[in-house]
Amino acid sequence: MSRPASERVPRAMKPTYEAIVALTDSFCRAHLNEEYADLSRALAAALARKRPSPLSRGGLDIWACAIVYTIGSVNFLFDSSQSPHMSAEQLCAEFGVNQHTAANKSATIRKMFGMMQFDPHWCLPSLMAENPLVWLVEFNGLIVDVRTMPRSIQEAAFRRGLIPWIPADQ
Repeated sequence: MSRPASERVPRAMKPTYEAIVALTDSFCRAHLNEEYADLSRALAAALARKRPSPLSRGGLDIWACAIVYTIGSVNFLFDSSQSPHMSAEQLCAEFGVNQHTAANKSATIRKMFGMMQFDPHWCLPSLMAENPLVWLVEFNGLIVDVRTMPRSIQEAAFRRGLIPWIPADQ
């Protein structure tokens, strides 16, 4: 079976990608969940596809830690009211990476992809329904929450790939 398009990587980067993903998968399965593992794989693949790939320089453990740190930052992993929850210090300690190093690499990744907290492209699927950024669309020049719009507008937004599902069906 072939990889999803989001996980395809150039042949030259495949060994690096697979080594990083082995670290992130193991960490996410032990401490977080499969959603974090999936998004970490997608982010590792996106980094591997960059030309030149930043993954070709630096320690694999640092990149693995920074990838999970980034996905965690976007999804409020470091907020104790969230589940799963883990402090940045704990995350870095588990990878054996200095927290300052991980935070700097994470900032580089976020800047590279224009990521922000609750970024719709990097949001955990379980948080999509409550993520307000997922549901904001432009309609007649105004930004609106599509959940408040008629079903026909929701269907049009869904067909265009602007929203992950039709809110009226939930």
